[in-house]
Amino acid sequence: MDRIKEKLNTLRLEADEANGKVEELQAKVKTLEQENLSKEQEITSLQHKNGLLESEVEKLDEAVKKLKEDADAGVQHGTQNESLTRRLQLLEDEAETADKTLREANEKLRQTDVKAGHFERKVQALEAERDQWEAKYEEMAKKFQALTKDLEDLQAEISNV
Repeated sequence: MDRIKEKLNTLRLEADEANGKVEELQAKVKTLEQENLSKEQEITSLQHKNGLLESEVEKLDEAVKKLKEDADAGVQHGTQNESLTRRLQLLEDEAETADKTLREANEKLRQTDVKAGHFERKVQALEAERDQWEAKYEEMAKKFQALTKDLEDLQAEISNV
């Protein structure tokens, strides 16, 4: 009977160890399932990102194609661009010439304004001098009239004598 008890105890220990291993393995399974779920979510996320990147690649391919077409068109328009550049240069030269002419005309206008101011001051001075001469003339005319009257009075007195 002791043997049976020993065997039973041994079996119980083995069962306990097996149960412990089962629990441990169940915990590992649970951990692995969680990791699997996490990896599946990561795979889904990466597949979504991959789809977005593929659509972005398509857009970029279209953009590259359009840019190549534009570059080809640019080469075709190169000669037109050169002629427009030459024309622009001619127009800039004409604009510089016109600007120089305008600056010269403005300088002449400024000089004319200075001269006009000078002559206006001269005119004002001459008008003031004229006004003085007119005042002197009026004063002399009054004196002349007074003297003429005095002379007439004197002649009248002399004739009466």
